[in-house]
Amino acid sequence: MIENILQKDSELLVYLNNLGSEQWDGFWLTITNQFTWTPLFVLVLFLVFKQFGWKKGVFTLLFIAVIVAFSDQFTNLVKNTTERIRPCNTESLKGYLREFTYKPRGYSFWSGHASLSTTITMFMILLLKKHYKAIYFMVLFPLIFGYSRIYLGVHFPVDVTSGYISGVIFGVLFYRVYIFLQSRIRFIQV
Repeated sequence: MIENILQKDSELLVYLNNLGSEQWDGFWLTITNQFTWTPLFVLVLFLVFKQFGWKKGVFTLLFIAVIVAFSDQFTNLVKNTTERIRPCNTESLKGYLREFTYKPRGYSFWSGHASLSTTITMFMILLLKKHYKAIYFMVLFPLIFGYSRIYLGVHFPVDVTSGYISGVIFGVLFYRVYIFLQSRIRFIQV
């Protein structure tokens, strides 16, 4: 059964990857770069500080740093445990995927880009939804970011989907921890 899932995963990757064209390659290479999203990060941090003030804003920023570190390390643990080779580095897929000079090393399962972007998005939506209804548009960030990984052939669809699922779970859990800590730390209570 797992072999069948992995085969279907490879077939879907080849199909989606081959929908791309040279005219769009530069766009997706830009999208996959975390620094491209800096204006979104700055906007969200601005909203946090505007809504909660400096003390709680700094606490939130530090908490986000913990989220990033945890997500990164947990993703590395999963990748080093599963050791799934990235599609762009898989011999059996050469000739079926579009070629890019961008070929990250390391393992494929699960997508750290999809996991971290979804974790942060979920956390921010839960944190800010009462104050800014437009925060729900932030869900486009992980969707587009994750798809860029498939487009470039550096992750299989299951890698990205698993990253999304883990991100939703982690986002909710971190939000609950944040609320718990906020209620216990006197100087940041509203």
